[in-house]
Amino acid sequence: MDLDEAVRLWEPEPGWLNSASHGIPPKPAFDALQDALAEWRHGVTGWAKWDRSTDRARAAFARLVGVPAEDVAVGASASQLLAPVAASLPQGSRVVVPDIEQTSNLFPWLVQDLDVRTVPPADLPGAIDADTDAVAFSLVQSATGEVAAADEVVAAARAHGALVVADATQAVGWLPVDAAPFDVLVVSAYKWLMCPRGTAFGYFSPDVRDRVRPVNANWYAGEGDASYGPPLRLAKDSRRFDIAVPWFSYVAAAPTLELLLDIGIGQVHEHDVRMADHFRAGLGMPPGDSAIVTVARPGAAERLEAAGIRASVRKGAVRLAFHLYTTESDVDTAIAALL
Repeated sequence: MDLDEAVRLWEPEPGWLNSASHGIPPKPAFDALQDALAEWRHGVTGWAKWDRSTDRARAAFARLVGVPAEDVAVGASASQLLAPVAASLPQGSRVVVPDIEQTSNLFPWLVQDLDVRTVPPADLPGAIDADTDAVAFSLVQSATGEVAAADEVVAAARAHGALVVADATQAVGWLPVDAAPFDVLVVSAYKWLMCPRGTAFGYFSPDVRDRVRPVNANWYAGEGDASYGPPLRLAKDSRRFDIAVPWFSYVAAAPTLELLLDIGIGQVHEHDVRMADHFRAGLGMPPGDSAIVTVARPGAAERLEAAGIRASVRKGAVRLAFHLYTTESDVDTAIAALL
């Protein structure tokens, strides 16, 4: 699908440059959600109809990151999907994490009895050594938009036999991502994937699946009819890490992810980085490789707000996020507000 045609399915108010906080849904997703809410209100159907959207969303996400659907678990947040991984590491295991990592990929490790070491993102590959049991990092940093040297991190981890865990929440949806090189990759889907809050996906490599204890085990993660009574009978694939997801969030997620597949992440990536570079150029900044740009200027947040630009502030800098529905007019308005 041509991007210019596709974006007509989105209707943001001008000035939305905050997809790093939450994305805007396309019309098919919003309409599907309204239909499901009406069905719920009037009791015209059971939950099984809504739940079929879960496996549609699972399959679409798997295609977006290039892995089989059976290797993908569904959940409600990135931290919820990471918690079983952290809980499964032996006591005292060393985990290396960037020092500016968003806490959804830091607290799950810190809450366990683990040896968590933090280093600057640029130093991450070199900090992985023979004493490292796991490395956990974001493919794109939430606070700065910095794109990680993922290939270098994976290579260093493989050289030392360390588990590689990636949070791709700020990447999947605009940056082409192949999940297969990682042991675990998680995504909260309400940002760049533009799904409702309460949607998240986790890739669990078959090579490490048996090393992770499914501490959230429940009927939804079961094999066959697992509604009542023993014995324990969990799915053999990554569905063993599923939780019983919020139906309505996944009702809207499925058409959104399928639409992204129709558009192609390549088109989205080109557009998003081009809009970000247009903004950078307008402020005299060099081009970059990220759809996220941060600006640390006095009064920047207030000036953008006065101009109708919705952005966010992270670590003292304004964070602007440029996505497929961003227009040149949005960018020019933001530039003018800051000059």
